[in-house]
Amino acid sequence: MKPKRVIIYLILGIFFGIALSKGEAISWFRIQEMFRFESFHMYGFIGSAVVVGAILVQVIKRFNIKDFDGNEIIIADKQKSIWRYLLGGIMFGLGWALVGGCTAPLFILMGYGEYSMVIVFAFALVGTFVYGLTKERLPH
Repeated sequence: MKPKRVIIYLILGIFFGIALSKGEAISWFRIQEMFRFESFHMYGFIGSAVVVGAILVQVIKRFNIKDFDGNEIIIADKQKSIWRYLLGGIMFGLGWALVGGCTAPLFILMGYGEYSMVIVFAFALVGTFVYGLTKERLPH
């Protein structure tokens, strides 16, 4: 990867972290409010990201947008199996509710000095490793 791109991605990541921080998406209390259905804040935050993402995927598909190297961006169709998404969503949601954050906020919270998130990050790595070992036996 070219050093110029690394710097661009680093700057974009920093702005993404600032947006999550200022939008209070890293707040454990905001996340708990969401899971208790006490506040619309996080649903609005996530919902707006889903809408923007859906629009951008359609723009990429319809206008044949290429990546930075000029390669075609291929977005594979999803399989029509509900159970894998339901089970995966439940597992992700339970982990998110127990920890009070998902992957991007973990890095931001560690940057804020919440060192208990290092334990969560370590177990996220363990989970990724276990998935890598068992993915051939899982229904994809």
